[in-house]
Amino acid sequence: MNKKILVLGSGFSSLAAACYLAQMGNEVHIYEKNKTIGGRARQLKRDGFTFDMGPTWYWMPDVFERFFADFHKKPTDFYTLEKLNPAYSVYFDTNEYISIEDTLEKIKAAFEKEEPGSSVKLQKFIDEAKNNYDVAIKDLVYRPGVSPLELVTPVTIKKIGSFFSTISKEVRKSFKNPRLVQILEFPVLFLGAKPSDTPAFYSFMNYADFGIGTFHPKTGMYAVINAMETLAKDLGVTIHTDKEVTRIRTKDNHAEGIEIDGKVVEGDIILSGADYHHTEKLLPQNLRQYSEKFWEAKTFAPSALLFYVGFDKKLKNVNHHTLFFDVDFEKHAREIYDEPEWPQEPLFYASFPSKTDESVAPEGQEAGIFLVPIAAGLHDTSEMREQYFDLILDRFEKLTGQTAKKNIIFKESFCVNDFVEDYNSYKGNAYGMANTLLQTAFLRPKLKSKKVKNLYFTGQLTVPGPGVPPALISGKLAAGLIAKHH
Repeated sequence: MNKKILVLGSGFSSLAAACYLAQMGNEVHIYEKNKTIGGRARQLKRDGFTFDMGPTWYWMPDVFERFFADFHKKPTDFYTLEKLNPAYSVYFDTNEYISIEDTLEKIKAAFEKEEPGSSVKLQKFIDEAKNNYDVAIKDLVYRPGVSPLELVTPVTIKKIGSFFSTISKEVRKSFKNPRLVQILEFPVLFLGAKPSDTPAFYSFMNYADFGIGTFHPKTGMYAVINAMETLAKDLGVTIHTDKEVTRIRTKDNHAEGIEIDGKVVEGDIILSGADYHHTEKLLPQNLRQYSEKFWEAKTFAPSALLFYVGFDKKLKNVNHHTLFFDVDFEKHAREIYDEPEWPQEPLFYASFPSKTDESVAPEGQEAGIFLVPIAAGLHDTSEMREQYFDLILDRFEKLTGQTAKKNIIFKESFCVNDFVEDYNSYKGNAYGMANTLLQTAFLRPKLKSKKVKNLYFTGQLTVPGPGVPPALISGKLAAGLIAKHH
């Protein structure tokens, strides 16, 4: 191949695709609307603090290794990884929490303490989850979603039942303790749907959690973006920031270029890692594959209310990752998916990367990231943000037995309006389209446009789905499809 390829967006999937396409001998240009690259994985720096604005969990290290290996590199050529212990803690009440440590044996001991006999059941559950992981992550997710036949293998035929059962059902078959059930259902929230709507096959996320573990790249997840930028530039990719694409130019149903600031940039192939719905709006109506009705009918992953907070002291009784499940899990899920509204009593997540990494906060201080999952498309106001910040900080202080509000140096927030403004995100969703049964593999929006030749897509609204490892895979799949057709 020797084509000029224009890539929209600079998130994980766009950077991955750009690297593969440049490796094939193409002239590759990335156009990013924001001043810095990374898409949702941008960084916020303020007063000596550094925050990952988007992803904070480094799971499935084998997927990162496989990506860099394709370029004869290793992650350690670019950044340092530390396995977290504990991986995370889950609060259920004041001073009542369960810590998930760094080996399955330790986790089994924690389960056994909570529910006698559960360690044996957990081993069996994780054995099945590992089997699913081997099938999914080492094979199925690297297929481009072109045909339903991609899913039909001698192995998957034996697992057909796990596509029609759900995570929720399978977990509850073996575990009765509500706390253990919530811990086992938590990982699939990364896939953007309720456990009761997520196929049981996706238990491979539990193996990623308990079987492989949780890691932290020194300086944060943005270290991965920096690594990919270095790799891309070494391969000859040109990155243009502060360049918003306002139109995809077509002629005779062929993509032939883009418009930025009223100027035309010609290219042989267009690949969009920007929001899929937004990208199609850059085309004439008759060349869009999916109608507004199509998008409205889809199940989207939640949006998020995020706070980035600098504290003037070290906080106690929390870990790098801490979950707060002290309220009704099911009720909050209904308020996200079934009857979208601001949650009355939200679960929330907090990350304190300075517990692990001294580079992200001044000495003796703490960097805190708080996240409340909310429905996409909610009315977002500064007053609502303040109300929820007060609500979760009050609970945080009570549950962890400390004062924190009076120790805040600053806070910044990010919510629905910002996801729309900064990422052109459909309804301000944070994670893309959920991986429900009817939104899996070939049932997701396509990598290759059916109406516009030379136009392709990558990222969390197409295959394989939401999350950082799937984004890397999506970039590889899109690049492979371009190579196949050109």
